[in-house]
Amino acid sequence: MNKLRSQVHPFHRAERRIPMEIGVYLEGNGRMPGAESTFTENVSERGARVVSVRRWEQDDQLTFVSRSGEFRSSARVAYCQPMQGDGFAVGVEFLEPQGRWVV
Repeated sequence: MNKLRSQVHPFHRAERRIPMEIGVYLEGNGRMPGAESTFTENVSERGARVVSVRRWEQDDQLTFVSRSGEFRSSARVAYCQPMQGDGFAVGVEFLEPQGRWVV
């Protein structure tokens, strides 16, 4: 039964995500250098789901910065899923959070 559950819900959430659109910058994509200005779809204390025009690989390292400049963290890509139309939904896990996050 656990095997079936892990196939149906491959991304176990340790905490509840809150739908919230926050402007952020992502930096560190090896295939497309430079910072990308984007937004979150939902947030938690330890991570966020963001929309990106770039494809990321699981476990890629990136820098995540709020546009307000109040929060910054190195982060790990937990998943990257193609969205309907253009872009990707990217789950990021904060590794070294600094500053004030929204949650």
